[in-house]
Amino acid sequence: MEQVSFSLRGRNPDVLNCIANLSNDEVFTPPEFANRMLDTLAAAWADRNGGADIWADSSVRFLDPCTKSGVFLREVAKRLILGLADEIPDLQSRIDHILTRQIFGIGITQLTAYLARRTLYCSKHANGQHSVTRGFDTDSGNIWFERVEHHWVGDKCTYCGASQGKLDKGSGMETHAYAFIHTDDIKARIAELFGGEMQFDVIIGNPPYQLEDGGFGSSAAPIYQMFVEQALELEPKYAVFVTPSRWMTGGKGLEKFRERMLSDRRLRNIVDYPKLYEAFPGVKIRGGISYFLWDRDNTGPCCLQTIWDGQPTGPTAERYLDAYDVLVRRNEAVPILEKVRAAGEPTLNSRVSTGKPFGFRTFFHGKAKPNGLENPVKLFGSQKISWIERSAVTTNPQWVDDWKVLMTAVQGTSAAIETKFLSKPIIAEPGTACTETYLVAGHFPDEQSAKYYASYLRTRFVRFLVSLRKVTQHATRDVYAFVPDVPLDRPWTDEMLFDRYGFCPEEIAFIESQVAAHNDAWVDD
Repeated sequence: MEQVSFSLRGRNPDVLNCIANLSNDEVFTPPEFANRMLDTLAAAWADRNGGADIWADSSVRFLDPCTKSGVFLREVAKRLILGLADEIPDLQSRIDHILTRQIFGIGITQLTAYLARRTLYCSKHANGQHSVTRGFDTDSGNIWFERVEHHWVGDKCTYCGASQGKLDKGSGMETHAYAFIHTDDIKARIAELFGGEMQFDVIIGNPPYQLEDGGFGSSAAPIYQMFVEQALELEPKYAVFVTPSRWMTGGKGLEKFRERMLSDRRLRNIVDYPKLYEAFPGVKIRGGISYFLWDRDNTGPCCLQTIWDGQPTGPTAERYLDAYDVLVRRNEAVPILEKVRAAGEPTLNSRVSTGKPFGFRTFFHGKAKPNGLENPVKLFGSQKISWIERSAVTTNPQWVDDWKVLMTAVQGTSAAIETKFLSKPIIAEPGTACTETYLVAGHFPDEQSAKYYASYLRTRFVRFLVSLRKVTQHATRDVYAFVPDVPLDRPWTDEMLFDRYGFCPEEIAFIESQVAAHNDAWVDD
């Protein structure tokens, strides 16, 4: 066969740059992005193996356990076809070896399995007449897919936590019971899928992000961490995954995963894209996305790099990730945070309330006017003020007669770059309460303390420290855990705070580049 008769290279334009995403949860990886991940893998392999080229090794096995478009498998195949030319000169023999011995995938749905086979084998059927390989006697080749059912106990799947009411749609519909995570023994499951004990050197992928559980956006249950955990159970030499970056500081149910990741010294690289839409154009993933490379033989530290507008920004730093309970994403922020922490002061998360500070849900409203109420309390609610009886306040009733500073529990915009991080504080006089639209950021016996506290929360200093823990619209009490609880004996300004903690001009400039000034013309979203 002449070499010109075969090509896995994309056409112009590459179809994998043109197909629409299935949803914001099942996102196709752009080929350019996939190749950045493969470049990171190749560099790590060369460093670990005396400069050796991973693409010139005919024994390396690759698995994408959540393949959608097949882009990772295709780009790996393209590199191996070039890298193995000397070892296996005959093109057809080389193709057959690569596609039958080195590259494996698990489709997440029937549709994506067909798509991945078409991408890799140039045919919906691996053994079809148009397939570029003659090495398979089955339609599926090395890209496996079969319908898998959830294991319902009550209304939840015991493996992934999916809601039966949302996903039990009958035999004609996709179950979204992903095979890779619906098992108690992933090694046995892999042997079952691919016909024998398999050891993969590299596991790479872009897993589904979340489940339909009735939540929305960042409140929906994440699922990508389950794919990562299963992959690591297979003990590959390398694991390379792209995921939302929410795991770094927050995310529903991600506490144990975050703790595991931050304490795992085998994390070798994290490449972070915090700007909305940058990595995956048109896909709104709050907090951005990132990819990591896990190296089985690494003992730390981890190299962190931030990408902004397509270019590395700030210093690339190697550091251990478990210095804090969250991952501080920007390397420039670490020395600033360390200067604040060196003062040993208590932090605001002990002052800020939890959600529903007075027990009222967002949709609760009282009367439009206090007329007729025996002991009226002014209620700050979603977009309006109403009035309730004092006796209706059963949670924290002692706060009603304090001066309070309220902050919205959700603050964010649809902009690609967040620069506010917190809403403007609201000073609530005695005789007031609020719904869960707000948190009580602090309560005080006098008006002056409340005003000083509100001025403090308006500073860039406070909002910068909040930004280190806030990756979505939700501004829970946890986002205040890096903010020192300073004495409320003066109206604080940024200049006073920068001097208090000894920030240098470069550090001040970085803070000001990240956080917009809080001025009276600022209208909250």
